[in-house]
Amino acid sequence: MASCRGYARTRPEDGAVVVRDAYGMRADVARAGDEPFMLARQLPGAIVISSPDRYLGGRIAEHHLGATVHLLDDGFQHFQLDRDVDVVLVGAADVAGASTFPSGRLREPADVLVAADAIVAIDHSSLRDVRLADAEVPIFFATRIVHDAVFDPPVSLASRNVLAVAGIAVPQPFLDSIQAAGWTVVAAKLFADHHAYSARDVAGLIAAARGAAAAAVLTTEKDYVRLLPFRPFALPVGRVPLTMEPEPRAEFRQWLVSSIASARDIVLV
Repeated sequence: MASCRGYARTRPEDGAVVVRDAYGMRADVARAGDEPFMLARQLPGAIVISSPDRYLGGRIAEHHLGATVHLLDDGFQHFQLDRDVDVVLVGAADVAGASTFPSGRLREPADVLVAADAIVAIDHSSLRDVRLADAEVPIFFATRIVHDAVFDPPVSLASRNVLAVAGIAVPQPFLDSIQAAGWTVVAAKLFADHHAYSARDVAGLIAAARGAAAAAVLTTEKDYVRLLPFRPFALPVGRVPLTMEPEPRAEFRQWLVSSIASARDIVLV
């Protein structure tokens, strides 16, 4: 079961929303939030619940939907709920002089990494800094994999000129990745993280794309799910999937399976 807080839902009236159960999707993006809805689309057969009350969401998943493993997105600082395993993803900006709210972006100071069960570093400099902090836990490195753009339905484009659209916290890596993949970004439209798109926004994006002679609009998966209610689009709109693979992969999988088995008091043979 995947549990998400559901930040920036446009219809947050429900205490806990079952976004997906073992049989299919159960909520739209407005009730679920963009990240839970995106995960639910990517994880057929999984249970995905959106709720600021992680305990409530977990009880619903376990007692009504048959969940046996609970995976919390962004749960390291959620002190109200005890976890068996904490995996913390860190980057150079998180450990190299970053500060906590309200002056910085961190929810907790970097020295709380001593409470993690494993650390996944997303760049070499952060990996080095974590080691300097004497973290006595397994440390893995995350490989960022940018996949081919996906258009639904598939299209044949006249050119590789695109309008890039992103409403995420740090858009530059997305812009860099699509250019590295061979797309020509003739224009870009950037919005705040979790931006709730309107029909006016979409009309403006199409107009901007046409004005820049773009053959299509490319956006992130998180933005794409917020644009879905406005289909069909007047121009092709594609999403660029991004995955993070822990390395060494086999060692990470072995560590994770062993950690879950230990939490369940299972003896592996």
